[in-house]
This record gives sequence, structure tokens and C-alpha cells, in this order.
Amino acid sequence: MYEVLLIALIIVSILLIITVLMLPSKTNAASALSGGAEALFGKQKARGFEAGLRRVAALLGAAFIILAMALAYLSSN
Repeated sequence: MYEVLLIALIIVSILLIITVLMLPSKTNAASALSGGAEALFGKQKARGFEAGLRRVAALLGAAFIILAMALAYLSSN
């Protein structure tokens, strides 16, 4: 059981890294010059592919935490 969870944790961690790297950056070089107006008026809800990636990243993050806790529990017993 431990080995199966360990393999699952490795797979989830690799997929999480790939998903986070595919997410678009939120930094904007011109934000220092705009006086913060972009931060107030430029906010838009994520749609389409980006929203899907955010959901996948959140699910993979939750799976990573759950698998890590399960492995910690199994290794302590």
C-alpha cells in the first residue's frame, strides 16, 4: 500500500509542477507606471483554459496534501 501511494504522490507532484508552470503569469511590468489602476480595473475572471488549469492545480494540490498525509501516517505505523 505504501509503494502505491508513493508512486501516486510522485505522479501527482510531477503533474502539479507541469500545471503550475503552464499557468499564465500575473505580473505586469507597466503596473508601476499606471498607478495601480490596472490592479483595480484590470481584474477579470479567469475563463476557458486558464480557469480549467486553476481548477486542475487546486485539485492536484489537494491530492498532494492528502497523499503526503496518508504516507506520513503509514510510515509512522
